[in-house]
Amino acid sequence: MRRILSTLTSLSFLLTPTLGFAQAAAPSGNAQVSEFNGANVASKFPPPVEAPNGMSVSAQRDASKAGADILAAGGNAIDAAVAIGYALAVTHPCCGNIGGGGFATIHLANGKDTFINFREKAPAAASANMYLDAKGDVIPGLSLVGYKAVGVPGSVMGFQKMLDEYGTMKREQVMAAAIKLADQGYVLQEGDVRIYGFATERFTKEPNVAAIFLNNGKPWKAGDTLVQKNLAATLKEISAKGPDVFYKGDIAQRVVDASKANGGLLTMQDFADYTVTESAPLYCNYRGYRIISSPPPSSGGASICEILNILSGYPMDKMPVHSAKSVHLMVEAMRHAYVDRNFSLGDPAFVKNPLDKLLSKKHAAAIRAKIDPVKATPSSEVKIGVVPHESDQTTHYSVVDKAGNAVSVTYTINGGFGAQVIAGDTGFFLNNEMDDFTSKVGAPNLFGLVQGENNSIQPGKRPLSSMSPTIITKNGKIFMVTGSPGGSRIITITLESILNVIDHKMDAQAAVNYPRIHHQWMPDTVYIEEGAITPEVRKELEGNGYHFTENRSWGTDEAIIISTKDGKRVLYGANDGRSPAGAAIGN
Repeated sequence: MRRILSTLTSLSFLLTPTLGFAQAAAPSGNAQVSEFNGANVASKFPPPVEAPNGMSVSAQRDASKAGADILAAGGNAIDAAVAIGYALAVTHPCCGNIGGGGFATIHLANGKDTFINFREKAPAAASANMYLDAKGDVIPGLSLVGYKAVGVPGSVMGFQKMLDEYGTMKREQVMAAAIKLADQGYVLQEGDVRIYGFATERFTKEPNVAAIFLNNGKPWKAGDTLVQKNLAATLKEISAKGPDVFYKGDIAQRVVDASKANGGLLTMQDFADYTVTESAPLYCNYRGYRIISSPPPSSGGASICEILNILSGYPMDKMPVHSAKSVHLMVEAMRHAYVDRNFSLGDPAFVKNPLDKLLSKKHAAAIRAKIDPVKATPSSEVKIGVVPHESDQTTHYSVVDKAGNAVSVTYTINGGFGAQVIAGDTGFFLNNEMDDFTSKVGAPNLFGLVQGENNSIQPGKRPLSSMSPTIITKNGKIFMVTGSPGGSRIITITLESILNVIDHKMDAQAAVNYPRIHHQWMPDTVYIEEGAITPEVRKELEGNGYHFTENRSWGTDEAIIISTKDGKRVLYGANDGRSPAGAAIGN
């Protein structure tokens, strides 16, 4: 079990944790951080991809091409987003999915913004203590591996909702590329096989998984062609018959049968009762830019906006990137925001989210008043009930079309390859999204998050998420589309891409490639990628009470920036350097 949890953690936090990114792309240990401030950073990274009309960016090149091809064929950004979503289910199965769920933030060319919530739901038989033993302790792995970890998937219905409301093409058109990639196969590159490599041992435990994702019992190699006939058949059914076959028909029945046979809770009624919701996104402003992001059951938009509200009171744009002062202020803002995230937020169908308070300038000012100018605040002193906090695996892709529609989608099966099971011959991995709930107050989940009662397990409830699909506008026009996988770190990954562009004037590629820092209240440590801070900065911060944990890399931000060049509109796409399987493709 310990080995399984280690595999899940590696995949969920890092996705591709040994790509050598930090050595190749980060400033060297002896470099002065100030050398990387502002536009100078751009010279340290490859340039972003330029295009005049549309841009498709995802963590897997064939999926990016599927989106770009739809744009080139006259489809809009929503059509392309659905095409990418289905293609990632084939080419990026650790994370892309039809067995999971997610969120889409959409900005239309006519000025309308909307948010599509297709997050998974807990089965009707789920209960608050379902992962606890007789002593009330969490049973290791029960919410992570196998059918009892699975929530009701939402992606298929979510994609159809997007297409029905805002697309221009038929389902058969946007699914054609995914079906071809599954039926005829796609050629694996090094980035693809590295992701599969993390789960090789686990694949051997499930014969129907091994039959697809191992080559006669051995790992696939770069240059091999991976064909997924079972998944192709499933996708063909969805293409021909629509979501009903997934939620009320043959596909649902096969998942339910496998769940029942293996101790899971899913029923046909759970699938039939699943719903997608549409609502207004969450908004905030930062230095003249309009942030459009994800509301609950995502914690992403609220947390990003709370942190930005706090940082707006400081001259972050005048500080060198990851200098001691800027890191101190960012970490303190993160520390406070994650307390609010972990204990105040939940599925709005079940709890009242105090967004007016959390996003208020008054709350941000109260937090700034508690931040020492130099010293770290121990997380044990930052908690609900203490002023100002009184009680009251995943993948991302971004698309912009020539008309000015933009879509930011983050969707997930949670841990790498989800619950690591495939129901019969359906061909797709099921999620382990139930681990995103609070299994026990005070007990950390897969991502180390310590959460409260608002996120407790209840039948039909959606677990709180950190997914943060975000669109930024300036004077009413699209400026940036961004987001990332990374579990609890999604919030700070997306945050830093925004800060890197707005405050530090980086281009899209530099903004997503730049080494990252992260703090989530508990555990009380600052996570840093290699090269994120200099030894001198680290020494100074340690002297002021900070503790550091160094990781190789995490997350894969997929971003687009819209600007002008020679008086003409230009799109700049950036696939995160941590994801060599991905691509930004423009037209």
